[in-house]
Amino acid sequence: MGKNDYRIGVLTLSDKGSRGERVDESGRLLAEMVAELGEVARYQIIPDDLDTIIMMLKSWSDDLHLDLILTTGGTGLSPRDCAPQATQAVINYLVPGMAEAMRSASMKITPRAMLSRALVGVRNQTLIINLPGSPKGVRENLAVLLPVLPHALEKLNGSPADCAVPL
Repeated sequence: MGKNDYRIGVLTLSDKGSRGERVDESGRLLAEMVAELGEVARYQIIPDDLDTIIMMLKSWSDDLHLDLILTTGGTGLSPRDCAPQATQAVINYLVPGMAEAMRSASMKITPRAMLSRALVGVRNQTLIINLPGSPKGVRENLAVLLPVLPHALEKLNGSPADCAVPL
């Protein structure tokens, strides 16, 4: 697959957003930021409910075969924040370097970044990335990952290209 060929899902996790009580700025921003990678084939706002999130992640990966799923919201410490638990429940393996890179970059901006529980992992051939719920957090965190996302998605799609980057 080449640039612009990927199928992407944006999943906003927000009780208020799912009830229409809040405008989803973060999900819209995510869709804009990844537009050059491919088509945002699915965009949905759902409540912070563990079973609902698990069901959606499985469906988008297994049934729709999306290449990339970006979640926004639910990565903090509040009792309703369950994006990492849902992601952990569905992935085959973690990609810890990506989550570590987001936290490391965010720590340069705010010490509160250490409270993020965001995960990045793979289910089958779908890369799932948890991002914060605020537009500022989305912009800062996704900007860290954008340079490596094309290569990550190529590798998940079976590219035999070398991972070494020439100096």
